[in-house]
Amino acid sequence: MAISLAYLGPQGTNTETAALAYARILADTTDEKIILHPCSSIAQTIQSVATKEANLAVAPVENSTEGSVTITLDTLWQLEQLKIQQELVLPIPHVFLSRGTSLQGIDTVYSHPQALAQCQRWLTHSLPKVKLIPTNSTTEALSLINQDPTSAAIASPRAAKLYDLPVLATNINDYPDNCTRFWVVGLNPNTVGNKITLGFSVPANVPGALVKPLQIFASKEINLSRIESRPTRRSLGEYLFFIDLEVENNHLTEEALTELATHTEILRVFGQYSVTPLSNSILSEL
Repeated sequence: MAISLAYLGPQGTNTETAALAYARILADTTDEKIILHPCSSIAQTIQSVATKEANLAVAPVENSTEGSVTITLDTLWQLEQLKIQQELVLPIPHVFLSRGTSLQGIDTVYSHPQALAQCQRWLTHSLPKVKLIPTNSTTEALSLINQDPTSAAIASPRAAKLYDLPVLATNINDYPDNCTRFWVVGLNPNTVGNKITLGFSVPANVPGALVKPLQIFASKEINLSRIESRPTRRSLGEYLFFIDLEVENNHLTEEALTELATHTEILRVFGQYSVTPLSNSILSEL
Protein backbone atom coordinates (compact mmCIF):
# COMPACT_ATOMS: atom_id res chain seq x y z
CA MET A 1 0.00 0.00 0.00
CA ALA A 2 1.01 3.62 -0.55
CA ILE A 3 -0.24 7.04 0.50
CA SER A 4 -0.79 9.46 -2.39
CA LEU A 5 -0.28 13.11 -1.45
CA ALA A 6 -1.61 15.69 -3.92
CA TYR A 7 -0.17 19.20 -4.27
CA LEU A 8 -0.10 22.12 -6.69
CA GLY A 9 2.67 21.34 -9.16
CA PRO A 10 4.88 21.21 -11.03
CA GLN A 11 8.02 20.47 -9.04
CA GLY A 12 9.42 23.46 -7.18
CA THR A 13 6.23 25.18 -5.99
CA ASN A 14 5.86 26.32 -2.38
CA THR A 15 3.02 23.84 -2.04
CA GLU A 16 5.36 21.05 -3.07
CA THR A 17 7.79 22.19 -0.37
CA ALA A 18 4.98 21.97 2.20
CA ALA A 19 3.98 18.55 0.83
CA LEU A 20 7.55 17.25 1.04
CA ALA A 21 7.80 18.45 4.64
CA TYR A 22 4.48 16.78 5.49
CA ALA A 23 5.64 13.57 3.80
CA ARG A 24 8.54 13.52 6.25
CA ILE A 25 6.12 13.94 9.14
CA LEU A 26 4.02 11.07 7.78
CA ALA A 27 7.08 8.87 7.35
CA ASP A 28 7.62 8.97 11.12
CA THR A 29 4.13 7.55 11.74
CA THR A 30 3.68 4.96 8.99
CA ASP A 31 5.61 2.30 7.11
CA GLU A 32 3.62 2.91 3.93
CA LYS A 33 5.30 4.47 0.91
CA ILE A 34 4.37 8.11 0.30
CA ILE A 35 3.93 9.18 -3.33
CA LEU A 36 3.61 12.85 -4.30
CA HIS A 37 0.89 13.55 -6.86
CA PRO A 38 1.24 16.92 -8.67
CA CYS A 39 -1.91 18.71 -9.90
CA SER A 40 -2.33 21.67 -12.23
CA SER A 41 -4.53 23.83 -9.96
CA ILE A 42 -5.47 24.23 -6.30
CA ALA A 43 -9.05 23.15 -7.01
CA GLN A 44 -7.86 19.97 -8.78
CA THR A 45 -5.52 19.26 -5.87
CA ILE A 46 -8.39 19.25 -3.39
CA GLN A 47 -10.83 17.51 -5.75
CA SER A 48 -8.37 14.66 -6.27
CA VAL A 49 -9.07 13.53 -2.70
CA ALA A 50 -12.84 13.68 -3.17
CA THR A 51 -12.54 11.51 -6.30
CA LYS A 52 -10.07 9.20 -4.48
CA GLU A 53 -7.27 9.83 -6.97
CA ALA A 54 -5.20 10.81 -3.91
CA ASN A 55 -5.43 9.97 -0.23
CA LEU A 56 -4.48 13.43 1.02
CA ALA A 57 -3.96 16.90 -0.41
CA VAL A 58 -1.91 19.90 0.68
CA ALA A 59 -3.48 23.25 -0.25
CA PRO A 60 -2.66 26.86 0.69
CA VAL A 61 -5.37 28.64 2.66
CA GLU A 62 -3.96 31.95 3.89
CA ASN A 63 -0.89 34.12 3.35
CA SER A 64 0.30 36.59 5.97
CA THR A 65 0.67 39.33 3.34
CA GLU A 66 -2.20 38.74 0.92
CA GLY A 67 -4.79 37.01 3.09
CA SER A 68 -7.04 34.14 2.11
CA VAL A 69 -6.62 31.79 -0.83
CA THR A 70 -10.31 31.86 -1.63
CA ILE A 71 -10.35 28.95 -4.08
CA THR A 72 -9.37 26.66 -1.20
CA LEU A 73 -12.25 27.87 0.96
CA ASP A 74 -14.75 27.68 -1.90
CA THR A 75 -13.69 24.18 -2.95
CA LEU A 76 -13.75 22.87 0.62
CA TRP A 77 -17.30 24.19 1.06
CA GLN A 78 -18.42 22.45 -2.13
CA LEU A 79 -16.82 19.13 -1.13
CA GLU A 80 -18.30 18.69 2.32
CA GLN A 81 -16.94 15.15 2.73
CA LEU A 82 -13.38 16.48 3.04
CA LYS A 83 -11.84 17.09 6.47
CA ILE A 84 -8.79 19.05 7.58
CA GLN A 85 -6.15 16.75 9.05
CA GLN A 86 -3.41 19.22 9.95
CA GLU A 87 -2.16 22.75 9.33
CA LEU A 88 1.37 23.54 8.15
CA VAL A 89 2.93 27.00 8.36
CA LEU A 90 5.63 27.61 5.75
CA PRO A 91 7.97 30.65 5.43
CA ILE A 92 7.69 32.01 1.86
CA PRO A 93 10.79 33.80 0.49
CA HIS A 94 10.63 34.99 -3.13
CA VAL A 95 13.45 35.47 -5.64
CA PHE A 96 13.53 37.08 -9.07
CA LEU A 97 14.70 34.75 -11.86
CA SER A 98 15.71 35.53 -15.44
CA ARG A 99 18.10 34.62 -18.24
CA GLY A 100 18.59 38.35 -18.68
CA THR A 101 21.66 40.03 -17.23
CA SER A 102 19.99 42.98 -15.46
CA LEU A 103 16.64 44.29 -14.26
CA GLN A 104 16.74 47.07 -16.86
CA GLY A 105 16.21 44.63 -19.72
CA ILE A 106 13.08 42.98 -18.23
CA ASP A 107 9.68 43.87 -19.69
CA THR A 108 7.52 40.88 -18.59
CA VAL A 109 7.23 39.06 -15.26
CA TYR A 110 5.37 35.78 -14.75
CA SER A 111 4.22 34.15 -11.53
CA HIS A 112 1.25 32.91 -9.54
CA PRO A 113 -1.12 35.80 -8.61
CA GLN A 114 -0.32 35.35 -4.90
CA ALA A 115 3.42 35.68 -5.51
CA LEU A 116 2.95 38.76 -7.71
CA ALA A 117 0.82 40.37 -5.00
CA GLN A 118 3.28 39.47 -2.22
CA CYS A 119 6.04 41.30 -4.14
CA GLN A 120 3.96 44.24 -5.37
CA ARG A 121 5.92 46.99 -3.62
CA TRP A 122 9.26 45.66 -4.88
CA LEU A 123 7.90 45.35 -8.41
CA THR A 124 6.46 48.89 -8.34
CA HIS A 125 9.76 50.31 -7.09
CA SER A 126 12.19 48.25 -9.20
CA LEU A 127 10.18 47.64 -12.40
CA PRO A 128 7.34 50.17 -12.54
CA LYS A 129 6.57 49.62 -16.24
CA VAL A 130 6.86 45.84 -16.37
CA LYS A 131 3.96 43.71 -17.62
CA LEU A 132 2.74 41.22 -15.00
CA ILE A 133 1.28 37.94 -16.25
CA PRO A 134 -0.32 35.46 -13.80
CA THR A 135 0.30 31.71 -14.09
CA ASN A 136 -1.22 28.64 -12.42
CA SER A 137 1.85 28.19 -10.21
CA THR A 138 5.19 29.83 -9.52
CA THR A 139 7.09 27.08 -11.33
CA GLU A 140 4.81 27.05 -14.36
CA ALA A 141 6.22 30.52 -14.99
CA LEU A 142 9.77 29.19 -15.26
CA SER A 143 9.19 27.40 -18.56
CA LEU A 144 8.04 30.71 -20.06
CA ILE A 145 11.28 32.58 -19.33
CA ASN A 146 13.90 30.00 -20.23
CA GLN A 147 14.45 31.21 -23.80
CA ASP A 148 13.55 34.88 -23.38
CA PRO A 149 16.07 37.17 -21.62
CA THR A 150 13.54 40.03 -21.52
CA SER A 151 11.18 38.03 -19.29
CA ALA A 152 11.46 37.00 -15.65
CA ALA A 153 9.64 34.99 -13.01
CA ILE A 154 9.05 35.15 -9.28
CA ALA A 155 9.54 31.80 -7.55
CA SER A 156 11.19 30.16 -4.56
CA PRO A 157 14.97 29.81 -4.01
CA ARG A 158 14.44 26.04 -4.17
CA ALA A 159 12.87 26.36 -7.65
CA ALA A 160 15.88 28.39 -8.83
CA LYS A 161 18.16 25.49 -7.87
CA LEU A 162 15.91 22.79 -9.31
CA TYR A 163 15.61 24.51 -12.69
CA ASP A 164 19.12 25.99 -12.73
CA LEU A 165 17.95 29.56 -13.37
CA PRO A 166 19.97 32.69 -12.51
CA VAL A 167 18.75 34.79 -9.57
CA LEU A 168 18.76 38.55 -10.26
CA ALA A 169 17.32 39.59 -6.87
CA THR A 170 16.60 37.90 -3.54
CA ASN A 171 14.23 38.59 -0.64
CA ILE A 172 11.86 40.56 -2.85
CA ASN A 173 8.65 39.87 -0.90
CA ASP A 174 7.17 43.03 0.58
CA TYR A 175 7.34 41.79 4.17
CA PRO A 176 10.25 39.75 5.59
CA ASP A 177 8.06 37.45 7.71
CA ASN A 178 5.95 36.36 4.74
CA CYS A 179 4.44 32.92 5.44
CA THR A 180 1.55 30.77 4.26
CA ARG A 181 -0.80 28.42 6.07
CA PHE A 182 -1.47 25.11 4.29
CA TRP A 183 -4.20 22.61 5.12
CA VAL A 184 -3.76 18.88 4.74
CA VAL A 185 -7.19 17.52 3.77
CA GLY A 186 -8.47 13.96 3.58
CA LEU A 187 -11.65 11.91 3.86
CA ASN A 188 -11.19 10.74 7.45
CA PRO A 189 -12.29 13.06 10.27
CA ASN A 190 -9.71 14.16 12.81
CA THR A 191 -10.80 14.92 16.40
CA VAL A 192 -7.46 15.85 17.99
CA GLY A 193 -5.89 19.30 18.03
CA ASN A 194 -6.21 22.81 19.41
CA LYS A 195 -7.93 24.35 16.40
CA ILE A 196 -11.27 23.87 14.62
CA THR A 197 -12.36 25.33 11.29
CA LEU A 198 -16.04 25.56 10.48
CA GLY A 199 -18.26 27.20 7.90
CA PHE A 200 -21.87 28.27 8.05
CA SER A 201 -24.60 30.23 6.33
CA VAL A 202 -27.32 32.17 8.13
CA PRO A 203 -31.08 31.66 7.57
CA ALA A 204 -31.72 35.24 6.42
CA ASN A 205 -29.86 38.48 5.76
CA VAL A 206 -31.38 40.38 8.69
CA PRO A 207 -29.99 42.48 11.58
CA GLY A 208 -28.27 40.28 14.14
CA ALA A 209 -27.99 37.24 11.87
CA LEU A 210 -24.20 37.10 12.33
CA VAL A 211 -24.06 38.58 15.84
CA LYS A 212 -26.06 35.72 17.39
CA PRO A 213 -23.67 32.96 16.23
CA LEU A 214 -20.64 35.00 17.32
CA GLN A 215 -22.14 35.71 20.76
CA ILE A 216 -22.22 31.96 21.43
CA PHE A 217 -18.42 31.82 21.32
CA ALA A 218 -18.03 35.03 23.31
CA SER A 219 -20.32 33.75 26.08
CA LYS A 220 -18.17 30.61 26.44
CA GLU A 221 -14.89 32.55 26.17
CA ILE A 222 -13.84 30.69 23.03
CA ASN A 223 -11.34 32.69 21.02
CA LEU A 224 -11.91 33.11 17.27
CA SER A 225 -8.54 33.47 15.53
CA ARG A 226 -10.02 34.17 12.10
CA ILE A 227 -13.32 34.97 10.39
CA GLU A 228 -13.80 35.18 6.63
CA SER A 229 -16.86 35.78 4.45
CA ARG A 230 -17.43 34.34 0.99
CA PRO A 231 -20.43 34.87 -1.34
CA THR A 232 -23.00 32.05 -1.41
CA ARG A 233 -23.32 32.57 -5.18
CA ARG A 234 -27.09 32.32 -4.83
CA SER A 235 -27.77 36.04 -4.81
CA LEU A 236 -25.92 39.32 -4.28
CA GLY A 237 -25.40 40.15 -0.61
CA GLU A 238 -25.65 36.57 0.73
CA TYR A 239 -22.54 35.19 2.40
CA LEU A 240 -20.97 32.10 3.92
CA PHE A 241 -18.77 32.55 6.97
CA PHE A 242 -15.59 30.60 7.73
CA ILE A 243 -14.29 30.64 11.29
CA ASP A 244 -11.15 29.30 12.98
CA LEU A 245 -11.58 28.80 16.70
CA GLU A 246 -9.11 27.83 19.39
CA VAL A 247 -9.95 24.73 21.43
CA GLU A 248 -9.08 24.95 25.13
CA ASN A 249 -12.03 23.04 26.58
CA ASN A 250 -13.55 20.28 24.42
CA HIS A 251 -16.78 20.21 26.42
CA LEU A 252 -17.42 23.94 26.04
CA THR A 253 -16.54 23.72 22.35
CA GLU A 254 -19.05 20.90 21.78
CA GLU A 255 -21.72 22.92 23.61
CA ALA A 256 -20.98 25.94 21.42
CA LEU A 257 -21.24 23.94 18.18
CA THR A 258 -24.54 22.38 19.28
CA GLU A 259 -25.98 25.81 20.07
CA LEU A 260 -24.53 27.26 16.86
CA ALA A 261 -26.56 24.79 14.79
CA THR A 262 -29.78 26.46 16.01
CA HIS A 263 -28.71 29.84 14.58
CA THR A 264 -27.40 28.73 11.19
CA GLU A 265 -28.91 27.52 7.94
CA ILE A 266 -26.02 25.17 7.05
CA LEU A 267 -23.21 24.32 9.47
CA ARG A 268 -20.11 22.37 8.44
CA VAL A 269 -17.25 21.47 10.75
CA PHE A 270 -14.21 20.92 8.54
CA GLY A 271 -12.05 19.39 11.22
CA GLN A 272 -10.17 19.64 14.49
CA TYR A 273 -6.44 19.66 13.96
CA SER A 274 -3.02 20.74 15.20
CA VAL A 275 -0.73 23.41 13.74
CA THR A 276 2.84 22.54 12.72
CA PRO A 277 5.29 25.37 11.93
CA LEU A 278 7.85 24.18 9.38
CA SER A 279 11.27 25.25 10.60
CA ASN A 280 14.05 26.46 8.31
CA SER A 281 16.18 23.50 9.43
CA ILE A 282 13.59 21.05 8.06
CA LEU A 283 13.18 23.05 4.86
CA SER A 284 16.93 23.17 4.23
CA GLU A 285 16.97 19.36 4.01
CA LEU A 286 14.37 19.18 1.23
